[in-house]
Amino acid sequence: MRPHGRTELDSLYFSYPHFDAPCRATAQAQARLSDPASVTIVGAGPVGMVAALTLAQRGVSCVLIDNKSSFNDGSRAICVSRSSMHIFKSLGVVQPFLDKALPWVSGRSFFRGHEILEFFMPDSPHYQYRPMYNLQQQYIEAYLYQAVVAQPLIDMRWQTAFVDVRDKRENESYNDNDNDSDSVNHHGVTLTVQDPHGRYELRTQYLIAADGARSGVRGAMGLRLAGNNFEGRYVIADIRMPWSRKTERLALFDPDCRRGGTVLVHQQPDHVWRIDYQLRAGESEADAMQEANIRASVAAVVKEIGYAGDDWELEWWSVYSANTLALENYRHGKAGQVFFIGDSAHIVPIFGVRGLNNGLADAHNLGWKLAQVLNGNLPKTAQERLLNTYTPERRGATLDVFANASKSASFMTPQTRGWTLLRDAALSLALSQPFAGQFANPRQMTPYRYADSDLTQADGAGLDASFSGGPTPGEAAPDARLESSFLLDRLGQGFTLLVFGAPSTALALPDSLQTAFQIRIVHLPAVSAAATLYAATAGSAYFIRPDWHIAARWKSVCTNDVESYFHTVFV
Repeated sequence: MRPHGRTELDSLYFSYPHFDAPCRATAQAQARLSDPASVTIVGAGPVGMVAALTLAQRGVSCVLIDNKSSFNDGSRAICVSRSSMHIFKSLGVVQPFLDKALPWVSGRSFFRGHEILEFFMPDSPHYQYRPMYNLQQQYIEAYLYQAVVAQPLIDMRWQTAFVDVRDKRENESYNDNDNDSDSVNHHGVTLTVQDPHGRYELRTQYLIAADGARSGVRGAMGLRLAGNNFEGRYVIADIRMPWSRKTERLALFDPDCRRGGTVLVHQQPDHVWRIDYQLRAGESEADAMQEANIRASVAAVVKEIGYAGDDWELEWWSVYSANTLALENYRHGKAGQVFFIGDSAHIVPIFGVRGLNNGLADAHNLGWKLAQVLNGNLPKTAQERLLNTYTPERRGATLDVFANASKSASFMTPQTRGWTLLRDAALSLALSQPFAGQFANPRQMTPYRYADSDLTQADGAGLDASFSGGPTPGEAAPDARLESSFLLDRLGQGFTLLVFGAPSTALALPDSLQTAFQIRIVHLPAVSAAATLYAATAGSAYFIRPDWHIAARWKSVCTNDVESYFHTVFV
């Protein structure tokens, strides 16, 4: 919502562009809209755009539709993690994020006005990016959109709403529970979409639903999210305030400004501050959303955090509750042609800044796998094996988020009086015992380890010696500063074989394997900071996926090891 007298997109600091619907001025333009697509993505938020850019980067064309005529209003998702910055770097869009965003490495928590915790996230000169960056979602979408419009393989269609989805065959309704193999069409689905000029049908080989928490695709397919709803409700308020201080996360428990509640504060670019405050039990949401009450509550928070002026301006506000909800399966359709990413697949609490970053990881994970399939270098069985890894990997990541975020949510928004008493007892103890302050640690988002994935070869498979440390298979490969670059920048868009020193035998991978998986071999010194980080000796190798997760590692690598990995995984 906006203050009285201002329209939905009338911002104090951001100029929203207006995007027209696709042109239908000629018969050719009209017909082009219904041309079959390799991939159609519903939803042009950050997650949908990252999926489109990941596909296009690998040579796969796609159609990207959104029912709006501009970017999302309000700050919404504001915290971009280090792992997401690596995704942006790989897509060639990271620089505007670095130029605009506010990096941060720490946060502080207070109980009744007294500091009880200062936490620091892992950071050092060996990391290319800081752990977190604060940036309003409008800018996130604008910077990604700059890359979308520069990419000829992406057909962006604004003011184009999803209406329905069905099997390609005429007049057949979509029934996701139909297991009759004779009725399966392996060539995709047909969408019905609508823009201001009318409805039309769009055939697509694969459909990606990135249309958010109220996903129309999910609803049309009769799918429901399952999980838990937390009782805590929070108001989000963006204000513009001419005040600068160290960029950090502030958490206020039972402060004077909101007795019995919790307040979160983040500084953003353009002197914009994001304030999240908990509604008290019995407090009417309708009353709380009234502008006069928003202003009074914000004024109290602003005073609490030490700003003495009253020259701040109200920008935007909304309300949310903490939920842990997800689909049972992120891949659906009679032939598995429909995928769900981001909030269309799962809804997570904001605590630990996991929502946006988890969705971007979904998009990147699915994007490289679909591109690998659509580029036509894999047999059918290998295609299915690869696409079938999407749900267990990314739903596993969601469940891991739930486990951590639920702990934070229970602490931030206790469900019962009993939980409230326990929480307050821990916070009271933290006033005199520093160890107790760790209960208020938000457990920030970290990349999930795909330990049980079919794409992960566990240690012990064909190894002639074991590693004494280093990142394990399934983990995200850690970055390291090299002489003139960073390690992750040396990796390719396909698989990368990272070899330390000289292997005992020459590596001669078959051309067919190198072509199918775009395998890049990168050699690094066996005596270096990177080798120490990876616990590598001469001849050691790590096999790294396109999304920088470790697929396998060998203490002493040979060609047969790599060939055996692909034979096991894809044959």
